[in-house]
Amino acid sequence: MSNGSPAAAHYFATIKAALSGFEAYVEQRGPKGPVDGFAAGVLEPYLRRLMASFSCWETHAGFAEQFRISRADSGFPVFQNVLELENDRASAESRLASIPPAQALREEMADFILRQKSFPSALQQQMAERIYLEQIGEGAVFSPAVLPDTLHVSVNPKTMRPVYHVAWGIFDGSQTLPMVYLAAIEDSSEEMVKLLVTKDGRLNPDADIPLPVGGLLNPRLAVRFDDFVVRNGAYSLTPATIAVNLDQDFPELHPKVVRRLVLGPLYSAGITENNGRVNDVLSKVRNGDNAWMFTWTMQEIFSKRERPEKKGFFSTAPAAEEFHIETNDLEATRMGVSAYEKHALVPHDAYQALYAAGEADSIFGNYKVHVISSNRVISEV
Repeated sequence: MSNGSPAAAHYFATIKAALSGFEAYVEQRGPKGPVDGFAAGVLEPYLRRLMASFSCWETHAGFAEQFRISRADSGFPVFQNVLELENDRASAESRLASIPPAQALREEMADFILRQKSFPSALQQQMAERIYLEQIGEGAVFSPAVLPDTLHVSVNPKTMRPVYHVAWGIFDGSQTLPMVYLAAIEDSSEEMVKLLVTKDGRLNPDADIPLPVGGLLNPRLAVRFDDFVVRNGAYSLTPATIAVNLDQDFPELHPKVVRRLVLGPLYSAGITENNGRVNDVLSKVRNGDNAWMFTWTMQEIFSKRERPEKKGFFSTAPAAEEFHIETNDLEATRMGVSAYEKHALVPHDAYQALYAAGEADSIFGNYKVHVISSNRVISEV
């Protein structure tokens, strides 16, 4: 899409409507309410990051030569845009220093119009670039990897270990899909058990933990854990693979649950080409602003038991988790998960069009459907 084109404007309006609708869906469940296996309060910071990224990209499109999205797959911006946003954040301060202040640009633009009797396109691009660079410095965006935060700490009284609830985000480069991860991880490190667990199996009230904590709560493992999630965050890796890798790479850490929320794909008439049948029906929606469908998938893998550590004269084996994969469900087996939920959010007009075309059952299949109208989401229609 070329900058300033009607297609670009329509795309940003569509993704803004889709993310705002998802935000309304999250907010209706309250900050502590469950959203497909996640507490709403866990998702909100990542959603804000994603919306901030799109706000920056929309401004950037005002002076960039073009803005590319993954039309045939996710409907999200291609990964190059994510990398450029991250690089621009690093260089924003030095680039701002080379651009005149906003007030000086406004005065120069007004003077240009009066003298030249034409629009100052070059100055407008400079202004757009200044606004963009100021924007990306104001708040957090959805980076290629949003490093982990420990959100909650508890104790498993059966194992007498602290349990960390850790969240992180990954923007997958190959599938161009943003994802949020949440894991419940027990820590058997002697020093952390001694620090955090009382003799009666409770969280030590004297341990001052200013949650959320940036990184894994165990400082000895935090850097390695950051590196692990970056290397093991790709969409192509199943949750089972990620959980097994985590279990094997960190003998002291015992992942009991790993959840992944995959945001997207987005389907939009006239923009995406990821599903011909869906796009064909959406193209018949009378109000083009409502001709979209946004989907997301929650995936979960959990440990059904822990094999105890083995010690012998000739070999030893650390404790290991046995993860449950639901083999009675072919899609769960393909995903490498214990359970999953697929969701679709559609404007009321689009749902009516899909229903009238007799396509609702075949398109939505095993999706949980949510219809948005006037910023109110009606679920399980």
